[in-house]
Amino acid sequence: MAVVRKAVSRLRRASVRSRSTAAAVVVVAAAMALGAAVLLLLLQRALITTVSDAADGRAADVASQVSQQGVARLSADLAESTRASQLIQVLDSTGKIVAASSARADNKALTGLHPAPGAIERAEVGEMPFLDDDHDYLIVARGVQYDGQTYAVVVASSIATQRSTVTTVTKYLLVGFPVLLIVVAVAGWLLAGRALGPVERIRARVQGIESTDLTERVPVPETEDEVARLAATMNEMLDRLEAGQATQRRFVADASHELRSPLSTVAAGLEVIEPAAQGQSWQDLHGLMRGEAERMRRLVENLLLLAKADDAALPIQRAEVDLDDLVDTEVLRLRQSSELKVISDVHPVRVLGDPLRLGQLIRNLVDNAVRAAHTTVRLTTSEDGGAALVTIEDDGDGIPEADRVRVFERFVRLDTSRARASGGSGLGLSIVQEIIKAHHGTVVLSGAAGGGTIATVRLPLP
Repeated sequence: MAVVRKAVSRLRRASVRSRSTAAAVVVVAAAMALGAAVLLLLLQRALITTVSDAADGRAADVASQVSQQGVARLSADLAESTRASQLIQVLDSTGKIVAASSARADNKALTGLHPAPGAIERAEVGEMPFLDDDHDYLIVARGVQYDGQTYAVVVASSIATQRSTVTTVTKYLLVGFPVLLIVVAVAGWLLAGRALGPVERIRARVQGIESTDLTERVPVPETEDEVARLAATMNEMLDRLEAGQATQRRFVADASHELRSPLSTVAAGLEVIEPAAQGQSWQDLHGLMRGEAERMRRLVENLLLLAKADDAALPIQRAEVDLDDLVDTEVLRLRQSSELKVISDVHPVRVLGDPLRLGQLIRNLVDNAVRAAHTTVRLTTSEDGGAALVTIEDDGDGIPEADRVRVFERFVRLDTSRARASGGSGLGLSIVQEIIKAHHGTVVLSGAAGGGTIATVRLPLP
């Protein structure tokens, strides 16, 4: 048992090529063993059946002759017409031999079978010392009646030749069996190596791809099989890694660029301000530096939020949230702080989510709408098809259809000068995307009928 476990353990550590070859050899060996056993059994049965049929025919011929002519001249006829592999006896009702095909069968009855007239009985015997050999014999006895007397025609056919044939076939199979297994092992090893060759090339190529250069791709075989699909999947994975690396580099570059501007402003202010500066110059620099500090604070908070979203799912505290209250808060804020016309069509809608995150989502969309609007902003809430809807519409110039998905990427601005002037960093819609994803909802930008943009937020109802 320990040897078997050790062999299984070694097989598990072996290569796929070795395991495939071993499996092929084992399967072929089992199939050959089963096939050889069935072949030998059927061959032996077919050969013995042939001998039995021949003995039946011969017994029927002799019985017909006895029933017509008796046994007076039967011994001479049997000696002339009986083949060497058969012995024939005719026994009377007492078991006495009245006719025989040769002198070897003239001394002792071959069998004690005495079938009734017309009946047939069979027996298979081994050694017959009185015949001077040890061959196996198949005995067929047929009953016949002549002139009121009952006789038994006994035909003994040697099956030694048939058994020898089976033995010879068995020897050939035993010799050919290992040879065939060796051929199967060699063929399996070569075919497995050929089949796994593309996999090895894929492995070698992937091993040579450095993290600093993800532009290389693995070769895709033209076979359209599992290996080709594996190579295509590897290339798709490399595409995603390259895109992720490019996004990360762009993210770092953009973040550095965003932070450089307020830091430069603060540094310049610190250089020009005098230790005892007072009056209007101090007031102007103080307001400027406070604004830049607030801008950096918001940027750092947004970066940290997106970093958390990249590291794992955005953490949220689920509770029942009235979306209409969040939208009403934004409507009130806009009417107090903006000269834009604010139209609201708010209906009670309650969802399950994080109130702070959902409030941030709505505020970011509202701030974008305010920056884009010319005169009017419209906010609505409703329910539709088992989902809560929040729409925020502006009457600005609108977003080109080709850019309505791209604007959710980080640091993407379609109006750079105005976004910078208003303190935008290009992260607001990226944060909206992460928040809506954490709440299993969707956000879609579409064009308004009279120009402008409509942001539609869809959240599942509890």
